[in-house]
Amino acid sequence: MKYPGNVFMVSAPSGAGKSSLVNALLQKHPNIHLSVSCTTRPPRPGEQDGREYHFVTVDEFATWRDQNNLLEWAEVHGNYYGTPRPFVEEKIKNGENILLEIDWQGARQVRKQFPDIIDIFILPPSIEELEKRLHNRGQDSDDVIKRRLLAASSEIAHADEFEYVIINDCFETALAQLEQIVLTARLRYPSQAVKNHKLFSELGISYISK
Repeated sequence: MKYPGNVFMVSAPSGAGKSSLVNALLQKHPNIHLSVSCTTRPPRPGEQDGREYHFVTVDEFATWRDQNNLLEWAEVHGNYYGTPRPFVEEKIKNGENILLEIDWQGARQVRKQFPDIIDIFILPPSIEELEKRLHNRGQDSDDVIKRRLLAASSEIAHADEFEYVIINDCFETALAQLEQIVLTARLRYPSQAVKNHKLFSELGISYISK
């Protein structure tokens, strides 16, 4: 089923700058809705329930999953992450745009359900720079950083599964590239047909979900 709304999916290894880029994009384009994932990991300093994540127990997560209320889910670094399905489907059916921040495992699950998804992978300029960023953000212990760096190589190996790849060397350049992808996607036929339905009707063309 094709929906008039766009689904943007952004993935990256931890520390590549994905969240900073996404937050900057959303500030410039408030009509893009961020899908807030749920997770069983504890909140980091400064995080709030319902903003960065819906923080849930393992039992609560299992209930969401068993009731088919998760668009995708995965276990990452010993914790569970998932994307609530109802919010995403409601928005794109109404012609609105949704952005998902998920890992490559979740991306594979989402692609099966939304073949027209716009998927983007954020790469760091080097592993050395990635390690520096992980230390500078001061959110993880040395042992956790080591695990994240080991996992990064495996995560980066899946970059070729994504349609777009952005190397986050210069933040301003990476943000401009991300914004360009978003603006181009809005010109796709389903989005234009919903946004300009009066014009399309006058011209004798219309949008029909397939």
